[in-house]
Amino acid sequence: MDRQTVAGTVRSMLEPGGSWVHVSATTHEGIEDADDLPLPSPPRAEIAELVHEYLGPARRAGISGEEAVLAAAGFSGPRRVTVAGHVHERSEDDVVASVLSLSWAAPHLFGDRKAEFETDLRELLRRTSPDGRFAERAREVELVIWPK
Repeated sequence: MDRQTVAGTVRSMLEPGGSWVHVSATTHEGIEDADDLPLPSPPRAEIAELVHEYLGPARRAGISGEEAVLAAAGFSGPRRVTVAGHVHERSEDDVVASVLSLSWAAPHLFGDRKAEFETDLRELLRRTSPDGRFAERAREVELVIWPK
C-alpha cells in the first residue's frame, strides 16, 4: 500500500473539522504478569517463539511510521485518548484466532504449513490450560486523533 497516497486521499475526503482516528490496540494479547486472573493466561512468549519457528524472526508486516506519514499528508496532532482495559475470558479458539489475526502471523504466511502450525499452537495452549480456558487483562486502547 502506498501509505502517503492513502493518507492524502483520506485527508481530501474529510469535511472541515474532520479527523483521522487510529484505534491503536494490542487487544490480541493481555498485560503480562497480571496476577488477579481467574484462569491461566495464554503463554504469549511461547506463542511468539512458535510463530518464529515457522516464519523466522523477521516481521513481515505491522511496522508503523504512521506519525511521519500523516504529518507529511498535512494532518495536525495527534491527540491521544486512552481507554482502560478489563479482565476477560478467552477460549482456545479465541486465542488461536487472536494469533492468526496479526498481520505478522496471518494465515497466508504459513502457506501449506498452516494446519501444522495450528496443531502445534493448540498443543501449546492445552499444556498451559488443559480445559482450553484462559483469562487476560486487556491492555489499554489508545485513540490517536489526527485533525484535518
